Amino acid sequence: MSHTDINLPEVHAEVTAVFARYEHALVNNLVDELDALFWPSDHTVRYGAAENLHGIAAIRAFRVARPAVGLARQLHDTVITTFGRDMATAMTTFRREGSTKVGRQSQTWVRMPAGWQVVAAHVSLIDPPA
Repeated sequence: MSHTDINLPEVHAEVTAVFARYEHALVNNLVDELDALFWPSDHTVRYGAAENLHGIAAIRAFRVARPAVGLARQLHDTVITTFGRDMATAMTTFRREGSTKVGRQSQTWVRMPAGWQVVAAHVSLIDPPA
């Protein structure tokens, strides 16, 4: 891959839009939309702040059981990088009102037949840096 294949403007715009779609679905607890944005595979992985989820069935079960309150958050320092036309990463930090923790989220997106989908995700919380 050539460095000119990184952050192709039209691909970057696509991933930026699907990332915004994901964020809207997340903070509004649109479970069906979130499901559509994750690759429906046993190979999909989501490591959360307190759970390790392997496979779409485990991810779906987590989403359905999760309380639908306190999901609003403010994103900071979001970095989306595309590699060629079919793979991207999205990294962001976030803060939730009333929490002193800094959240970190990373996602690997792949263009699948159904469109852009998350194949791997990680969420963690840390104390603010000194």
